[in-house]
Amino acid sequence: MKPKIHFPKKELFELLKAWIALSIAFTILLTPREGIIPGITATLIIFFAISTATAGMAFLLHELAHKIVAQRYGHSAEFKANNGMLLLAIGMSLLGFILAAPGAVYIQGMITRKENGIIAAAGPLTNIGLALIFMPVAFLGTGITGLFGVYGFLINSWLGLFNMIPTIPFDGGKIIKWNKTIFFAMAGILLGLTLLAFFSFLG
Repeated sequence: MKPKIHFPKKELFELLKAWIALSIAFTILLTPREGIIPGITATLIIFFAISTATAGMAFLLHELAHKIVAQRYGHSAEFKANNGMLLLAIGMSLLGFILAAPGAVYIQGMITRKENGIIAAAGPLTNIGLALIFMPVAFLGTGITGLFGVYGFLINSWLGLFNMIPTIPFDGGKIIKWNKTIFFAMAGILLGLTLLAFFSFLG
C-alpha cells in the first residue's frame, strides 16, 4: 500500500502565500507600464490572471512534484515558503527582473542517492510537461489565449532548465549524482525548449 499524500493546513497556507506573492511579482514584471500606473485596470487584472496560471503555477507544481514523490517513498516532506525571498522577488520585479526562490520542500528520512535523484527530477519533469502543454497554445493561440501560451511555455522551459544546474542545491546536482544519462537527456530537452521559446517569442 502506497503512503498517503497529505497537506497540513500550515503547509497549504505556505503554498498559497508563495503562489500569490510570485503571481504579484510576475504581474508587475509582465504588465506594460501603462497598465500599472493608473492602478487597478483591465490590463492589470488580465496579467495577474496570466501570471497566476503560468509563473505561479509553474513554481507551485514544481515544488508539489518534489513533495508528492518524496511522500510516495515514505519520507516526510513539507513545503516552507521563504518570506524574505518572496518580498525580494516582488521588490526586484519593480526594477524589471526577478530572482524567484519562493521556498523549498524539506524532506526528512534516510534517502538513497537514487531516491534523491528521482525526487529532484520530478520538479523539472513537471515543467517539461507543462511547457509541452503550453507550447501549442503559444504557437496557435491568439489574443489573451496566446499570451497565456507564450508565458506558460517560456516560464516553464526556463524554470526547468535553471533547476538543472549540475550542482547542489539545484535539482540538477542531485540528478547528475544519481544518473548522468537521465541528467543530460532532461537538460537537453529543456535547453531545446528554452531556445525554441526564446527565439520564437523574444528573438
